[in-house]
Amino acid sequence: MRVPPFKSPIFRQLLEFKSNTYTYILACHKTGEAAIIDPVVDTVSRDVQICRDLNLKLLYGINTHVHADHVTGTHKLKSAFPSMQSVLCSKSGGEADKYVSEGDVIKVGGLKLEVRETPGHINGSRYGSFAIWKPSTLYDSIHNKILLTSQTIIDYVGHNYDGIMQTTVWEEKTLNPRLTKSKEEFVLFMKDMKLQYPKQIDVAVPANMKDGKGHE
Repeated sequence: MRVPPFKSPIFRQLLEFKSNTYTYILACHKTGEAAIIDPVVDTVSRDVQICRDLNLKLLYGINTHVHADHVTGTHKLKSAFPSMQSVLCSKSGGEADKYVSEGDVIKVGGLKLEVRETPGHINGSRYGSFAIWKPSTLYDSIHNKILLTSQTIIDYVGHNYDGIMQTTVWEEKTLNPRLTKSKEEFVLFMKDMKLQYPKQIDVAVPANMKDGKGHE
């Protein structure tokens, strides 16, 4: 068996083009234990191949929320990794093998992933982008849970907006035109945007409430 010669944790940022969703694979280089964040059903074969190529043991498939723009790949991934557990926020109302809440820690080998709930985007959201949302709650989540952390922390985004792959807390706090507004201005701005529903919402939400079952 080939053993990858990594000296630090394994990190992969992957893109699904139909919904422009970023999927992330995180793994402990010492144990090979891994987690995948926001997998998409259409790119599961790619993700499985990467995990196999790197000899990773996929422990968790984490959905940051019940997505409205794509069908999750967590259920399909279990065909390749039967012991993998799907993970979802306890407030989401969706199905999962493991539920998490604020402050919980998911251990992946020597790595520790801390849960920070940031509601406002969609029911059960911990970080996100569309559908059933409350701008005022979203504003509080961003300012109280994200922008108060270290200014040099790198934020890896959930979707491919204008080719941006990552940013920092400082950049968002200082340069994001939405986040430099007052709460009242932010709420009005978001409501005036009149955002359209995601194209796949009618299929994605019912499927994702069931952990992607029926879309293997």
